[in-house]
Amino acid sequence: MIARIWHGRVPLEKSEEYLEKMRSIALPDYERTPGNRGAYCLHRVDGNLAYFQMLTLWDDVEAIKRFAGEAYEAARYYDFDDDFLIEREPFVLHFEVYKE
Repeated sequence: MIARIWHGRVPLEKSEEYLEKMRSIALPDYERTPGNRGAYCLHRVDGNLAYFQMLTLWDDVEAIKRFAGEAYEAARYYDFDDDFLIEREPFVLHFEVYKE
C-alpha cells in the first residue's frame, strides 16, 4: 500500500469554504478512484492561516496513476484551488505503508 500526501495553505477567512470543497469534491473524487483505500483531509489553524493535508491510501502506483495521471508524483489540483491556495506545491510525497 502507498500513502500519498499533499499539503496546502489557505488564508483563514477562506478556510471553512475550502474545507467544504475538500469534503464535497476532493474526498469523493479520491474515494471513487479504483484502487483507493481511503482518503482523509487533515485541517488545522495557526494564526491567520489554515493548513490542509490530504492523506490518501492506494493499492499501488497504477492506482495512483488512475487518479493523478502518468506524472503521478506531480500534485493534482482542482479548478477552484487558485481561488484559495496561497501557493501551489508542484509535487506530493509518497510513502510505502507497512503494518503488522
